[in-house]
Amino acid sequence: MTNDPEETARGLGKLDYADYLEMIGDPKTPDERILDYSLIERGASGFEFVLRPDPEKVEMTELQEELESAMAIGNAAARFRRHRETRARIQNGDERPFLVSEGDSWFQFPILIKEVIDHLRPHYTIASFGAAGDTAQNMVFGPPRRGGAEFLTELWRHRSRVQAFLFSAAGNDIIGEDLATGDAVPALRKLLRAPVGADPDVRDVVDMEELERRLGSLRHAYRSVIANVRGLDSADRPSHLPPFSKLPIVIHGYDYPFPYPTTPEVGGAPEWRDPRYAKQDQWLGSAFSHHGIDDARLRREVIVFLLDRLYDMLSGLAGDASETGIWLVDCRGALPRVTDWNDEIHGTSDGFQSIAARFHDVLNNAIAPQVR
Repeated sequence: MTNDPEETARGLGKLDYADYLEMIGDPKTPDERILDYSLIERGASGFEFVLRPDPEKVEMTELQEELESAMAIGNAAARFRRHRETRARIQNGDERPFLVSEGDSWFQFPILIKEVIDHLRPHYTIASFGAAGDTAQNMVFGPPRRGGAEFLTELWRHRSRVQAFLFSAAGNDIIGEDLATGDAVPALRKLLRAPVGADPDVRDVVDMEELERRLGSLRHAYRSVIANVRGLDSADRPSHLPPFSKLPIVIHGYDYPFPYPTTPEVGGAPEWRDPRYAKQDQWLGSAFSHHGIDDARLRREVIVFLLDRLYDMLSGLAGDASETGIWLVDCRGALPRVTDWNDEIHGTSDGFQSIAARFHDVLNNAIAPQVR
């Protein structure tokens, strides 16, 4: 037996189970190495996949194998790794701009995809509190023990250094999946209705009343976030940092995804997506099929319509960023081809790099005045 990952990779022996756990806990371990020693088991939803040690590469006792059957390495492990890295940077006096983030799977997709925060971390130190599958309602109004409003605690904890707050929500309320309710029905399915008559258009298949209800709920959640951040006590803030009443708050929408299966005419490339952690039509395609909406062009038009309405709501909240301190990252057009997407609602790692570049541009403007 060997506990040297390099030797194990060359086929010279298995990695000890204790070393496997240490490897996962070490933020310096690349995600790719963890995947080399792991198996992925699909869960009930696209966000509940389980990462387990590969028994062909990791030496485990019978008891350890039994314990593994009760463990799910995902959001919690990813968050732990990020927090360790953030603490180390603080202790070492790292001078990169400091951010606090809260959000959904575009801010944390455990191990399998490098999303926005992964691509921003080389440039910023980020206290990250995202969770794949989270919703705006849970982040803002959920019980604290389940992650509700924990971003306020972290903003206060890091009040001497935080330069901006990043908030990513709405995706699971409009086109994703609400895991907090235990309801695995895609959110989109609840926004659609079966077409009536020939040649239907977008408004024939979108339940406008339900859409307005959801947008209203999201607007309320975002306004609560903004008000709560603005209301934090700034007495201990250093003079070179703005008070919380003016702290840059960065929000974003999403790019237009391609419901599965797409076509070259609509998606710009043949369909290729087959994620290990979810069904091919997990969030969008199955919702359209449930209502008998099969035309690829109409499906795409519905997605564009819904996300444009979301951007209208977010733009109304942001207003003039120089006055409100609310900065909106527009992600539309960053992932123009189906090959930019790993599944129906998440970009590939390279795709997310394009999204992160837009965040970086906005952050440069948002925190530019904060110079020591």
